[in-house]
Amino acid sequence: MNNNLLLNVDSYKTSHYLQYPSGAEYVSSYIESRGGDYTFSLFFGLQMFIKSYLTHPITRDDINEAEQILAAHGVPFNRPGWEYILETHQGYLPIEIQAIPEGTVLPVANVLVQACNTDPNCAWLTSYLETALLRAVWYPTTVATRSRYCRHIIQSALEDTTGSQHGLDFKLHDFGARGVSSMESAAIGGAAHLLSFMGTDTVSAILALRRYYHADMPGFSIPATEHSTITCWGRENEATAYANMLDQFAGSEKLVAIVSDSYDLFNAIDNIWGEALREQVIHNGGTIVIRPDSGNPVEIVCESILRLMEKFGYHVNHKGYRVLPDYIRVIQGDGISPTTIEQILEAMKHNQLSAENIAFGMGGELLQNINRDTMQFAMKASAIRINGEWRDVYKQPVTDNGKQSKRGRLALIKNTDGEFHTIREADIGDSVNLLQTVYRDGRLLRDEHFNTIRQRSFE
Repeated sequence: MNNNLLLNVDSYKTSHYLQYPSGAEYVSSYIESRGGDYTFSLFFGLQMFIKSYLTHPITRDDINEAEQILAAHGVPFNRPGWEYILETHQGYLPIEIQAIPEGTVLPVANVLVQACNTDPNCAWLTSYLETALLRAVWYPTTVATRSRYCRHIIQSALEDTTGSQHGLDFKLHDFGARGVSSMESAAIGGAAHLLSFMGTDTVSAILALRRYYHADMPGFSIPATEHSTITCWGRENEATAYANMLDQFAGSEKLVAIVSDSYDLFNAIDNIWGEALREQVIHNGGTIVIRPDSGNPVEIVCESILRLMEKFGYHVNHKGYRVLPDYIRVIQGDGISPTTIEQILEAMKHNQLSAENIAFGMGGELLQNINRDTMQFAMKASAIRINGEWRDVYKQPVTDNGKQSKRGRLALIKNTDGEFHTIREADIGDSVNLLQTVYRDGRLLRDEHFNTIRQRSFE
């Protein structure tokens, strides 16, 4: 894909430099989640974008390419403006970006990011960046928020049925790499998921966190089958295929996940795992994770666990819920969403089954089945300075009060009760502005470690 920042834009943006009032010097814009599916947001992803796109200068080749393409496309191109940036600022964007610290969890309808040009000759630049900057914020923040929401659901079920949060970090595994639109999406979204959990099969997320957030190894996985590695043995050798997995991967403190519904899940549980391979499962030394992969997930999970209990037994924990032996568990990765996780855990609770018995895998529902409206993200201009005077900029459509935007240069504060509030920067008084400058004129000013950000998300 083309990495020319001048072309990382919606077409109509290219004409906006001709649309500002005479004397415009500075335009200040902000990003927020206005609402949507969640009452809170977990902010993440800006550092990744800045390092990828804003710490490298634009070039004359970029300008020439953009001019050629946009002219043929039928829209204006601000060559003098970009030439000015190239010559006066050596190609680095004269823009300041403020943001709350990544990993902050706060209620929706608060400012997350604020951007403003730093050169009065580039008032048009702030809004030009909206396409790229808003996308860089809404996508990872929405994935991070969805993942954290799922963590809350699972955490509540664990506390209700076990009185503990043991194993919570590995209760939701990212299966989403193949279900997204690009490897970059997999990397960004997969990285966001790892704020709340430590299980992932999205290798590009690991690489992104190592590259952009100084992470060592932020996520983990285990050996696992797919249908083809079972079915290629032939239906008559299904038990042999499972036995091979035990031979290859079982052992002390090891985990291996084995999809078991290629033909007949309940036959696999009752007769293969529960009879033919029973002694090998019991004495494997680690944990065998049985994976159903079809049918109604709420019904299949409960029945699978109950059938396994019939074959391998169970104990009753101090909360009064049944738990499989440590050497066998279940993971459900088909049809998983926040809604089905909640339904499955509620059905398990109804059947006196502890949440210890189950882990989940989520794919496209985690990384792909979201959009900008999931959390109603928007980037809006809120202030402009014209001939030395700052003025409010806002929208207030009578047809939708939810789209009313904020006014003025903004700040985010915490009051004495620990509640977040977005206020005018001019009204901050003795409060601390939680918006921190993270980028200015080509330089990244805040470069955080993923472990720091993850820890902050739990504060």
